[in-house]
Amino acid sequence: MPRIPLTWLAEHVELPAGLTAEQLAADLVRVGLEEEAIHAAAVTGPLVVGEVVELTPEEQKNGKTINWCRVDVGPEHNEPGGTPRGIVCGAHNFVVGDRVVVALPGAVLPGPFAIASRKTYGHVSDGMICSARELGLGEDHAGIIVLSTLGIDAEVGTDARELLGLGDEVLEINVTPDRGYCFSMRGVAREYSHSTGAWFTDRGLASDAQRAPVSGGFAVEIDDAAPVDGVPGADRFVAQVVRGVRANDPSPQWMQRRLTQAGMRPIGLAVDVTNYVMLDLGQPLHAYDLDKVAEPIVVRRAAPGERMRTLDDVDRALDPEDLLITDSPGGVRASRVIGLAAVMGGGDSEVGPGTTDLLIEAAHFDPITVARTARRHKLPSEAAKRFERGVDPQLPRVAVARAVALLTEHGGGVADDGLTDVNATTAPAPITLDVTLPARLVGVPYTADEVVETVTEIGCAVGDVVDGTVQVLPPTWRPDLVVGVDLVEEVARLRGYDAIPSIVPDAPVGRGLTHGQRTRRSVARALAEAGLVEVLSYPFVSTEQLDALGLPADDARRRAVRLVNPLSDAQPYLRTNLLVTLLDTARRNVSRGVVDVAVFEIGLVTRPLAGAPVAPRLPGGVRPSDEDLAAIEAAVPPQPRRVAGVLAGNVFPSGWWGPGRKADYTDAIAAAEKVAQIVGVPLVVSADADHAPWHPGRCARLTTADGTLVGHAGELHPKVVAAHHLPARAVAFELDLDVLLAHAPHDPVQAHPVSPFPVAKEDVALVVPAEVPAADVLAAVRDGASSSPAGDVVEDVRLFDVYVGDQVPAGTRSLAFALRLRAADRTLTAQEQAAVRDAVVAATHERFGATLRA
Repeated sequence: MPRIPLTWLAEHVELPAGLTAEQLAADLVRVGLEEEAIHAAAVTGPLVVGEVVELTPEEQKNGKTINWCRVDVGPEHNEPGGTPRGIVCGAHNFVVGDRVVVALPGAVLPGPFAIASRKTYGHVSDGMICSARELGLGEDHAGIIVLSTLGIDAEVGTDARELLGLGDEVLEINVTPDRGYCFSMRGVAREYSHSTGAWFTDRGLASDAQRAPVSGGFAVEIDDAAPVDGVPGADRFVAQVVRGVRANDPSPQWMQRRLTQAGMRPIGLAVDVTNYVMLDLGQPLHAYDLDKVAEPIVVRRAAPGERMRTLDDVDRALDPEDLLITDSPGGVRASRVIGLAAVMGGGDSEVGPGTTDLLIEAAHFDPITVARTARRHKLPSEAAKRFERGVDPQLPRVAVARAVALLTEHGGGVADDGLTDVNATTAPAPITLDVTLPARLVGVPYTADEVVETVTEIGCAVGDVVDGTVQVLPPTWRPDLVVGVDLVEEVARLRGYDAIPSIVPDAPVGRGLTHGQRTRRSVARALAEAGLVEVLSYPFVSTEQLDALGLPADDARRRAVRLVNPLSDAQPYLRTNLLVTLLDTARRNVSRGVVDVAVFEIGLVTRPLAGAPVAPRLPGGVRPSDEDLAAIEAAVPPQPRRVAGVLAGNVFPSGWWGPGRKADYTDAIAAAEKVAQIVGVPLVVSADADHAPWHPGRCARLTTADGTLVGHAGELHPKVVAAHHLPARAVAFELDLDVLLAHAPHDPVQAHPVSPFPVAKEDVALVVPAEVPAADVLAAVRDGASSSPAGDVVEDVRLFDVYVGDQVPAGTRSLAFALRLRAADRTLTAQEQAAVRDAVVAATHERFGATLRA
């Protein structure tokens, strides 16, 4: 986001005395530029100009030599009686008589670093003599600031904050993508003028001389033989040679200060000048070492397999859509890449320590080409940020002239007489505007005169009103103005959003939440009430995460969609199941000390089909055809909604009430059954021999009554637990919520009358072969109880005990069931209860050979 120092802005637009960043923010928000932050003054408290009147070097025991100084900081700040302050300083680049910057006790420097009187090296140092780095003015901390070297002549005691601009507030604003011209002081000043009526001087307008054709400059060609989407990647290229420049000298202090305030690091004169002009006018520039480039420079698209090394010392593979700046060493035309156009320069032509001759470039590039290249190579440079939002095509000549003037003034260079200007730009297309359109769309009765006045104010050339319409030619710095509604937005913005009445339409009566939405909310609420915490994890995964689940190589869950432009190259795939990200969430919690974990998530997974078509790559800026939309829809993979949970450690903590209980596979199955109960679909639980990431033999397969697979639950495989560093024997479940909802009954739930008669309790302990699943025995118990001579009096059946030991035969186990019986019309007799028990024993004996435990 652009940062706006008020003193810099004042060079473009008249600012009232005493204007604060807060007031500036309020003025700009009226025209749509929102405040992002206000950065306070870099230094607070007393910072003054001092003169060194005494300097005594003192060698210390550690071998270091410090200077004990007496510094005159003016009558107001000296010690009582006018004695200069005593200050200890470790720098040695100053002498008696030099005027320096002194931070007095009470000052706070960037950091923050508070200054106070303190005893050091056997003296009381009553302040600090400051370096540029300590004041946030640059990276130089080898020596303190000597004002004479900066060309500054100030009286002792002068406020150095004002002198060096360290007391300035800086406003940071948020710029919408269609307002790229506001990434400059020129653009923000224009908007401030629109908001307040302040006098604005446009320093970006080309003079008559700068619009005239030129020749004799460095040879440049634009050769875009394969424009993307039919739009050429570049339509203007301006270049100027400057010779004999001290390119690596420090830039002037005022320039360094402004760059620092704007959030950029001063580097050297050549780089600082190009950055300064970019921030000032909005036109990115680039400086080449003239000795390292060869004519002609050619702007072209990358060839297949071509590579380059950018300024950040990264070797990059180029895409045929990338627009390049190339030169011709050895007479081979366009053979070497020296820059990614509008994104970043190449390392082979950068300004170095020995550079004296420069080639200054300012061009105009296609926003879409720049945006795609910047994202493809993950290079969000300041230049790309401006070009992809649209730069004024008439700025290059103005910006180059400004940069050359600064280089020659502060670097001693001389510009060549010749100038290059390859110009294929076209004028903006005129817009036919119905002058009644703003009033009809916005709801404010704007007059025709108000509409014409507003579009003229933003820089448009406006013709006469004829039959209610007017021809409007947008200014070159507003590429976002294309159709009439764009101008309507400008009228509403500059005439004031506060003038638009708030008329809220009556909300139509809706149908409320869908059945699926209500059910999903109920599922989440039920799991939360059961003690699980809902989480939301990112759906991006890596192959390593799939490996950690122990998925076989041919598992369908390994067939994942790979993103073209992932947030992280380490996780380029979309998840195919919920546990892969939920287990990572559980691992993160355990690693931070939360050893008892119970988490769940409801979310989408992506399950691409084998042989599915690939989505077409469509051109930008054009509405897709119906066939294109159908092809995209056909390529979208299924995205079922799932619910999953992970439990590890204790589900009940230990305390004065007794020992806790660790989570086991029954908790995972119970949570899954709770979900199914909320949806209204009974689950059939059966053993699953092997389904990763669960433990073989400790995994339950969960299906509907017709055999449709819903999911799995049980204990995780020990290798999966170890890979995620979870407590031993962690458990999990995962269900396809869409499948459950598809099987859910949609008829209204029928209420049943409550019996006024008492409940009867009957417990039955059955001895069955150990290999018989408890779920099958439970089903037999229910069937037997319901078919007893007493009728269907079963209200609830629950397994409450499993026993294996000496009291039952080898190879068997005891399963104890609690039956709750109640009749609607009578109190059950003891004989009827016994009949239910006998029917249960008979049914289970017939199916499994069960016997009543003695």
